[in-house]
Amino acid sequence: MTLPSLAVTLGDPRGIGAELLRTALPQIQEEYLGIGVHLLGDATTLGEGPWPGATLHPTGRFDGSLASAGEISTQAIRQGVALIQEGEAQALVTAPVHKPALQAAGVHHPGQTEFLQELTGAPAVGMLMTARTTRLGSHPLRILLATTHLPLRDVPDRITRELLVAQMSLLDQDLRRHWSLSDPVLGLCGLNPHASDGGLFGDEEARVMEPALQELRDQGVAAQGPFPADTIFLKAVGGELDAVVSPTHDVGMAVFKTLAFGRGVNATLGLPFLRTSPDHGTAFELAGTGRADPGSTLEALRLAAGL
Repeated sequence: MTLPSLAVTLGDPRGIGAELLRTALPQIQEEYLGIGVHLLGDATTLGEGPWPGATLHPTGRFDGSLASAGEISTQAIRQGVALIQEGEAQALVTAPVHKPALQAAGVHHPGQTEFLQELTGAPAVGMLMTARTTRLGSHPLRILLATTHLPLRDVPDRITRELLVAQMSLLDQDLRRHWSLSDPVLGLCGLNPHASDGGLFGDEEARVMEPALQELRDQGVAAQGPFPADTIFLKAVGGELDAVVSPTHDVGMAVFKTLAFGRGVNATLGLPFLRTSPDHGTAFELAGTGRADPGSTLEALRLAAGL
Protein backbone atom coordinates (compact mmCIF):
# COMPACT_ATOMS: atom_id res chain seq x y z
CA MET A 1 0.00 0.00 0.00
CA THR A 2 1.27 3.46 -0.90
CA LEU A 3 0.98 5.73 2.09
CA PRO A 4 -0.24 9.31 1.66
CA SER A 5 1.52 12.53 2.48
CA LEU A 6 -0.10 14.87 4.97
CA ALA A 7 -0.01 18.65 4.83
CA VAL A 8 0.05 19.73 8.49
CA THR A 9 -0.29 23.32 9.67
CA LEU A 10 1.18 24.48 12.99
CA GLY A 11 -1.73 26.84 13.68
CA ASP A 12 -1.38 30.07 15.63
CA PRO A 13 2.30 30.56 16.60
CA ARG A 14 1.25 31.58 20.13
CA GLY A 15 -0.79 28.42 20.71
CA ILE A 16 -0.17 24.78 21.56
CA GLY A 17 -0.28 23.41 18.01
CA ALA A 18 3.45 23.05 17.42
CA GLU A 19 4.31 21.48 20.76
CA LEU A 20 1.51 18.92 20.41
CA LEU A 21 2.69 18.04 16.92
CA ARG A 22 6.21 17.47 18.23
CA THR A 23 4.78 14.80 20.50
CA ALA A 24 2.21 13.28 18.12
CA LEU A 25 4.09 13.19 14.81
CA PRO A 26 6.75 10.62 15.83
CA GLN A 27 4.03 8.23 16.94
CA ILE A 28 2.16 8.57 13.64
CA GLN A 29 5.38 8.08 11.71
CA GLU A 30 5.97 4.91 13.72
CA GLU A 31 2.42 3.63 13.11
CA TYR A 32 2.52 4.52 9.39
CA LEU A 33 6.09 3.85 8.32
CA GLY A 34 6.97 5.87 5.25
CA ILE A 35 4.19 8.41 5.56
CA GLY A 36 5.10 11.83 4.18
CA VAL A 37 4.66 14.97 6.27
CA HIS A 38 4.73 18.59 5.09
CA LEU A 39 4.83 21.05 8.00
CA LEU A 40 3.64 24.61 7.39
CA GLY A 41 3.86 27.55 9.76
CA ASP A 42 6.02 30.02 11.65
CA ALA A 43 9.63 30.03 10.46
CA THR A 44 11.07 30.42 13.95
CA THR A 45 9.11 27.47 15.29
CA LEU A 46 10.06 25.29 12.34
CA GLY A 47 13.69 26.33 12.77
CA GLU A 48 13.72 25.25 16.40
CA GLY A 49 12.85 21.66 15.45
CA PRO A 50 13.51 18.84 15.62
CA TRP A 51 11.10 17.66 12.94
CA PRO A 52 12.60 14.37 11.76
CA GLY A 53 11.30 13.08 8.45
CA ALA A 54 9.22 16.18 7.70
CA THR A 55 9.49 18.68 4.86
CA LEU A 56 9.34 22.22 6.24
CA HIS A 57 7.42 25.09 4.63
CA PRO A 58 7.86 28.42 6.49
CA THR A 59 4.91 30.76 5.94
CA GLY A 60 6.34 33.86 7.63
CA ARG A 61 8.11 34.84 10.82
CA PHE A 62 6.00 35.85 13.81
CA ASP A 63 6.62 39.44 14.92
CA GLY A 64 4.43 39.39 18.02
CA SER A 65 1.41 41.11 16.48
CA LEU A 66 -2.12 39.80 16.08
CA ALA A 67 -2.02 40.40 12.33
CA SER A 68 1.25 38.49 12.00
CA ALA A 69 -0.19 35.49 13.84
CA GLY A 70 -3.18 35.54 11.52
CA GLU A 71 -1.11 35.97 8.36
CA ILE A 72 1.18 33.05 9.25
CA SER A 73 -1.84 30.87 10.03
CA THR A 74 -3.73 31.71 6.85
CA GLN A 75 -0.70 31.33 4.60
CA ALA A 76 -0.10 27.88 6.10
CA ILE A 77 -3.66 26.89 5.19
CA ARG A 78 -3.34 28.34 1.69
CA GLN A 79 -0.06 26.54 1.05
CA GLY A 80 -1.39 23.30 2.51
CA VAL A 81 -4.30 23.39 0.07
CA ALA A 82 -1.88 24.18 -2.76
CA LEU A 83 0.29 21.16 -1.89
CA ILE A 84 -2.77 18.92 -2.14
CA GLN A 85 -3.90 20.49 -5.39
CA GLU A 86 -0.41 19.93 -6.81
CA GLY A 87 -0.45 16.28 -5.75
CA GLU A 88 2.30 16.66 -3.15
CA ALA A 89 -0.08 15.78 -0.28
CA GLN A 90 -3.39 13.95 -0.05
CA ALA A 91 -4.92 15.18 3.22
CA LEU A 92 -4.80 18.31 5.38
CA VAL A 93 -4.44 18.40 9.17
CA THR A 94 -4.85 21.83 10.72
CA ALA A 95 -3.75 22.88 14.19
CA PRO A 96 -5.95 25.44 15.99
CA VAL A 97 -6.01 29.08 14.91
CA HIS A 98 -7.18 32.25 16.66
CA LYS A 99 -10.27 33.73 15.01
CA PRO A 100 -9.48 37.37 15.95
CA ALA A 101 -6.03 36.89 14.39
CA LEU A 102 -7.62 35.64 11.18
CA GLN A 103 -9.81 38.74 11.15
CA ALA A 104 -6.75 40.95 11.72
CA ALA A 105 -5.10 39.29 8.71
CA GLY A 106 -8.10 40.08 6.53
CA VAL A 107 -9.77 36.66 6.53
CA HIS A 108 -13.38 37.41 7.42
CA HIS A 109 -14.66 33.90 8.01
CA PRO A 110 -15.95 32.37 11.26
CA GLY A 111 -13.23 29.72 11.13
CA GLN A 112 -10.97 27.47 9.10
CA THR A 113 -13.83 25.38 7.70
CA GLU A 114 -15.44 28.32 5.92
CA PHE A 115 -12.04 29.57 4.74
CA LEU A 116 -11.27 26.16 3.24
CA GLN A 117 -14.62 26.19 1.48
CA GLU A 118 -13.69 29.48 -0.16
CA LEU A 119 -10.20 28.28 -1.14
CA THR A 120 -11.49 25.06 -2.73
CA GLY A 121 -14.77 26.33 -4.17
CA ALA A 122 -16.65 23.50 -2.47
CA PRO A 123 -20.40 24.04 -2.94
CA ALA A 124 -21.18 22.82 0.59
CA VAL A 125 -19.22 21.74 3.64
CA GLY A 126 -20.10 20.06 6.90
CA MET A 127 -18.49 20.03 10.35
CA LEU A 128 -18.34 16.46 11.65
CA MET A 129 -17.06 15.78 15.14
CA THR A 130 -15.87 12.19 15.34
CA ALA A 131 -14.25 9.96 17.95
CA ARG A 132 -13.28 6.30 17.66
CA THR A 133 -14.21 5.70 21.30
CA THR A 134 -15.87 7.66 24.12
CA ARG A 135 -15.84 7.61 27.88
CA LEU A 136 -18.91 5.37 27.73
CA GLY A 137 -17.44 2.62 25.60
CA SER A 138 -15.86 1.47 22.37
CA HIS A 139 -18.59 2.49 19.93
CA PRO A 140 -17.60 5.48 17.75
CA LEU A 141 -19.39 8.80 18.14
CA ARG A 142 -20.07 11.05 15.14
CA ILE A 143 -21.96 14.34 15.38
CA LEU A 144 -22.57 16.64 12.43
CA LEU A 145 -23.32 20.26 13.31
CA ALA A 146 -26.02 21.45 10.90
CA THR A 147 -25.32 25.04 11.97
CA THR A 148 -22.02 26.15 13.44
CA HIS A 149 -20.92 29.57 14.64
CA LEU A 150 -24.22 31.45 14.85
CA PRO A 151 -25.98 33.43 17.59
CA LEU A 152 -28.62 31.15 19.08
CA ARG A 153 -31.40 33.55 18.10
CA ASP A 154 -30.51 33.05 14.42
CA VAL A 155 -30.57 29.25 14.43
CA PRO A 156 -34.32 28.58 13.88
CA ASP A 157 -34.32 30.65 10.71
CA ARG A 158 -31.29 28.76 9.39
CA ILE A 159 -32.79 25.31 10.01
CA THR A 160 -34.50 24.81 6.68
CA ARG A 161 -35.55 21.71 4.80
CA GLU A 162 -32.96 22.48 2.14
CA LEU A 163 -30.15 22.81 4.69
CA LEU A 164 -30.98 19.55 6.44
CA VAL A 165 -31.28 17.62 3.19
CA ALA A 166 -27.97 19.03 1.93
CA GLN A 167 -26.07 18.40 5.18
CA MET A 168 -27.42 14.92 5.76
CA SER A 169 -26.83 13.93 2.13
CA LEU A 170 -23.24 15.15 2.49
CA LEU A 171 -22.86 13.13 5.69
CA ASP A 172 -24.28 9.99 4.07
CA GLN A 173 -21.93 10.34 1.09
CA ASP A 174 -18.80 10.92 3.15
CA LEU A 175 -19.51 8.09 5.60
CA ARG A 176 -19.81 5.76 2.62
CA ARG A 177 -16.71 7.14 0.88
CA HIS A 178 -14.25 7.69 3.74
CA TRP A 179 -15.57 5.55 6.58
CA SER A 180 -16.60 2.59 4.36
CA LEU A 181 -20.09 2.37 5.88
CA SER A 182 -22.26 0.73 3.23
CA ASP A 183 -25.60 1.94 4.63
CA PRO A 184 -25.07 4.49 7.42
CA VAL A 185 -27.99 5.17 9.74
CA LEU A 186 -28.38 8.87 10.52
CA GLY A 187 -30.42 10.37 13.35
CA LEU A 188 -31.69 13.95 13.40
CA CYS A 189 -31.81 15.74 16.75
CA GLY A 190 -34.86 17.91 17.37
CA LEU A 191 -34.58 21.65 17.84
CA ASN A 192 -37.20 22.11 20.57
CA PRO A 193 -37.58 20.44 23.98
CA HIS A 194 -38.85 16.87 23.57
CA ALA A 195 -38.67 17.42 19.78
CA SER A 196 -41.67 19.76 20.29
CA ASP A 197 -43.84 17.00 21.85
CA GLY A 198 -46.33 16.96 19.01
CA GLY A 199 -46.32 20.72 18.50
CA LEU A 200 -46.60 21.83 22.12
CA PHE A 201 -43.20 23.53 22.12
CA GLY A 202 -42.71 24.66 18.53
CA ASP A 203 -43.38 23.52 14.98
CA GLU A 204 -39.93 23.14 13.41
CA GLU A 205 -39.98 19.38 13.82
CA ALA A 206 -43.24 18.92 11.92
CA ARG A 207 -42.88 21.84 9.52
CA VAL A 208 -39.18 21.47 8.58
CA MET A 209 -37.54 18.34 9.92
CA GLU A 210 -40.07 15.64 9.08
CA PRO A 211 -40.39 16.70 5.40
CA ALA A 212 -36.60 16.82 5.15
CA LEU A 213 -36.29 13.31 6.57
CA GLN A 214 -38.90 12.01 4.17
CA GLU A 215 -37.09 13.56 1.21
CA LEU A 216 -33.86 11.92 2.35
CA ARG A 217 -35.52 8.54 2.75
CA ASP A 218 -36.95 8.90 -0.76
CA GLN A 219 -33.35 9.36 -1.93
CA GLY A 220 -32.23 6.17 -0.20
CA VAL A 221 -30.67 7.74 2.91
CA ALA A 222 -31.38 5.87 6.16
CA ALA A 223 -32.53 8.98 8.04
CA GLN A 224 -34.42 8.71 11.33
CA GLY A 225 -35.99 11.18 13.76
CA PRO A 226 -36.41 13.84 14.79
CA PHE A 227 -35.49 12.56 18.24
CA PRO A 228 -35.37 14.64 21.45
CA ALA A 229 -31.92 15.93 22.33
CA ASP A 230 -32.04 14.22 25.72
CA THR A 231 -32.25 10.71 24.21
CA ILE A 232 -30.75 10.72 20.72
CA PHE A 233 -27.13 10.63 21.85
CA LEU A 234 -27.84 7.50 23.91
CA LYS A 235 -28.89 5.86 20.64
CA ALA A 236 -25.58 6.92 19.11
CA VAL A 237 -23.29 5.63 21.85
CA GLY A 238 -25.43 2.49 22.05
CA GLY A 239 -24.77 1.68 18.40
CA GLU A 240 -28.27 2.31 17.01
CA LEU A 241 -27.10 5.29 14.95
CA ASP A 242 -23.92 5.76 12.94
CA ALA A 243 -24.12 9.54 13.24
CA VAL A 244 -26.26 12.26 14.79
CA VAL A 245 -27.10 15.59 13.16
CA SER A 246 -27.39 18.38 15.70
CA PRO A 247 -29.31 21.50 14.65
CA THR A 248 -27.20 23.74 16.91
CA HIS A 249 -23.50 24.03 17.62
CA ASP A 250 -23.59 23.87 21.40
CA VAL A 251 -26.01 20.94 21.73
CA GLY A 252 -23.70 18.79 19.63
CA MET A 253 -20.44 20.12 21.06
CA ALA A 254 -21.54 19.88 24.69
CA VAL A 255 -22.28 16.19 24.27
CA PHE A 256 -19.21 15.53 22.16
CA LYS A 257 -16.70 17.19 24.46
CA THR A 258 -18.27 15.65 27.55
CA LEU A 259 -17.91 12.17 26.09
CA ALA A 260 -14.80 12.45 23.92
CA PHE A 261 -12.75 15.57 24.70
CA GLY A 262 -9.07 14.88 24.17
CA ARG A 263 -9.74 12.01 21.75
CA GLY A 264 -12.09 13.69 19.29
CA VAL A 265 -11.47 15.04 15.79
CA ASN A 266 -13.12 17.72 13.67
CA ALA A 267 -13.43 16.38 10.11
CA THR A 268 -14.64 18.65 7.31
CA LEU A 269 -17.10 17.08 4.88
CA GLY A 270 -17.57 18.22 1.29
CA LEU A 271 -14.03 19.32 0.46
CA PRO A 272 -12.23 17.67 -2.47
CA PHE A 273 -9.81 16.17 0.08
CA LEU A 274 -9.91 14.98 3.68
CA ARG A 275 -9.29 17.64 6.34
CA THR A 276 -9.03 16.91 10.05
CA SER A 277 -8.32 19.05 13.09
CA PRO A 278 -8.13 18.48 16.87
CA ASP A 279 -11.22 19.17 18.94
CA HIS A 280 -9.72 22.01 20.99
CA GLY A 281 -8.58 25.59 20.51
CA THR A 282 -5.28 27.43 20.71
CA ALA A 283 -5.14 27.24 24.55
CA PHE A 284 -2.71 30.13 24.90
CA GLU A 285 -2.70 29.67 28.67
CA LEU A 286 -1.22 26.17 28.27
CA ALA A 287 1.40 27.02 25.64
CA GLY A 288 4.88 26.20 26.87
CA THR A 289 3.71 24.66 30.16
CA GLY A 290 3.96 21.04 29.06
CA ARG A 291 0.41 20.40 30.33
CA ALA A 292 -1.40 20.33 26.97
CA ASP A 293 -2.79 16.90 26.02
CA PRO A 294 -1.67 15.69 22.57
CA GLY A 295 -4.43 13.06 22.35
CA SER A 296 -6.73 14.92 19.97
CA THR A 297 -3.85 16.00 17.71
CA LEU A 298 -2.70 12.39 17.56
CA GLU A 299 -6.23 11.28 16.63
CA ALA A 300 -6.51 13.97 13.93
CA LEU A 301 -3.26 12.77 12.35
CA ARG A 302 -4.26 9.13 12.74
CA LEU A 303 -7.65 9.70 11.12
CA ALA A 304 -6.14 11.55 8.16
CA ALA A 305 -3.50 8.87 7.64
CA GLY A 306 -5.90 5.98 8.12
CA LEU A 307 -8.72 7.23 5.90
